[in-house]
Amino acid sequence: MDENSKTPQLDELETGPWPSFVTEIKKAAEKSEMSADLLGVLERSYEDKVGHWKHGGIVGVKGYGGGVVGRYTDLPEEFPNVSEFHTMRVNAPSGWFYTTDALRTVCDIWERHGSGITNMHGSTGDLILLGMKTEELQPTFNELAENGFDLGGSGSDLRSPSCCCGPGRCEYACYDTLDMCYDITNEFQDELHRPMWPYKSKIKMSGCANDCVAAAARADISVIGTWRDTIIIDQDAVKQYAADGLDIREAVVERCPTRCLTYDQETGELTVNGSECTRCMHCVNVMCKAIKQGEEKGATILLGAKSTIVKSAFMSWVLVPFMKMEAPYTEFKELVNRIWDWWDENGKTRERIGETVYRIGMGKFLREVGMEAVPQMVYRPRANPYVFWPQEEIFQEAAGQAEDQD
Repeated sequence: MDENSKTPQLDELETGPWPSFVTEIKKAAEKSEMSADLLGVLERSYEDKVGHWKHGGIVGVKGYGGGVVGRYTDLPEEFPNVSEFHTMRVNAPSGWFYTTDALRTVCDIWERHGSGITNMHGSTGDLILLGMKTEELQPTFNELAENGFDLGGSGSDLRSPSCCCGPGRCEYACYDTLDMCYDITNEFQDELHRPMWPYKSKIKMSGCANDCVAAAARADISVIGTWRDTIIIDQDAVKQYAADGLDIREAVVERCPTRCLTYDQETGELTVNGSECTRCMHCVNVMCKAIKQGEEKGATILLGAKSTIVKSAFMSWVLVPFMKMEAPYTEFKELVNRIWDWWDENGKTRERIGETVYRIGMGKFLREVGMEAVPQMVYRPRANPYVFWPQEEIFQEAAGQAEDQD
């Protein structure tokens, strides 16, 4: 055994109570020299307390500007099999529903061309193939394409749209996330495969406010399922929950963020002030047999979430409180195109949409994409720094009120 194959620090990671990624890489190393050298590089990183990888930008395949992330080690002489260790992103099906045959096909292709290591799934939503040499990029892509797979997004383009399992497995979905994800992935193919913007842009879809893909924290444009009318309460089922021992006042009423629910212990009935309900799903989650979502369903569109890049991490803020989400999603697509056009015109290099809006101002953004400010954009008066009223509008409003008084 040579020195590079000894991994005492990685071995230590296998001693814990949970499955270890080290074990899986060692299994891959039995078939792949790339995976064996990967273990050596990782061990050295722990010894030297510094990462021994450098980003190689985007390395493409014919016709695609995105989809493959370049990776190189800075120790190519010691670990020649990972001197190039590129990452390929494969666009995943809506809701990550695969057949076993599809998964076997991908794994067989990958063992022929790369390290055999996969990541199911990356934070962007794709199926990640970790580790291939430059000369294998085109053959891998060709074989994937012949079997019906496409590359996801990398670089300054639209990253692969992703969604929760939606109506495929969840009764809470307020719109068909699976259909919408498939539809807009096909609609925006050019934006997905050809980097053309200041930086990356993400669209993520959750069927309800439980937000199982964390869209509100990660996506430049988040589509969160909601309903426009009032929750539906089955009073007999409420009484059954109480009879079964649920403390409705403590578990539901007092944990409602807007305190819009009232529980009468004498009558055993639960009522709601619909105008105060923010449709957060808490009461539905706790008492799913007694409380249902409203019937007029659609989605809230949010804007600007991201991790730390130019500015700190942002949570998204409300852009459209309610939009019907039905194929062919024309209203949503038109809005997205206006947002992208504005961002492309105003954004700086490596600046996400939220950062551009933060720098220029929500008021200017709304006017230039043709939208009206809405109350949902402001948590409390003057606490939101994105919305401002032009001086002339304030004067006009004041003059109008004066005329009314006369």
